[in-house]
Amino acid sequence: MEATRRRSLGERMMGAALLRPAVYEEVEADRDATGQAALVVGIVAVAAAIGGTSAGGPGFFTGLIAAYLGWLIWSGITYIVGDKLLGGTATWGELLRTVGFAQSPGVLYILGFIPFLGGIVAFIVWIWLIIAVVIAIRQALDFGTGKAILTAVIGFIGYLILVAIVGWLIGVRPTMA
Repeated sequence: MEATRRRSLGERMMGAALLRPAVYEEVEADRDATGQAALVVGIVAVAAAIGGTSAGGPGFFTGLIAAYLGWLIWSGITYIVGDKLLGGTATWGELLRTVGFAQSPGVLYILGFIPFLGGIVAFIVWIWLIIAVVIAIRQALDFGTGKAILTAVIGFIGYLILVAIVGWLIGVRPTMA
């Protein structure tokens, strides 16, 4: 039997962006892919900064740190919800890898600076990312799409609550425009 060739970072990002479950399965199983997943998160954060899709948001380095913290926290919450509450089978590392690669379509945020088109692209990428994250969660936790969507929704609500609490504790208050 011939050994399966390990895909490059670019091939994995393309496969993840094309929503190919086999790629998510591959990065889930490859413990060495955690560094690659972290690189994907960083690449997307840089693309968003260059494209200006985080305009009015945090500075470049703050945005990069926020991207990594968000990835770690989101993966942890989805692990707890999916594995511990909904009966999936995954480790936090498996979710880190799959959710990290699910960010791959976000490289298109770099087009955000283009007048009119940039906003449309950013919206399409946002929807694309939601779909990719659901597939990533489904593949990592080894359950159906319905449970993956439920995990994503509950996890996102938990994430927002946690971010609000931390923001409140460190003195960041929402402003009324």
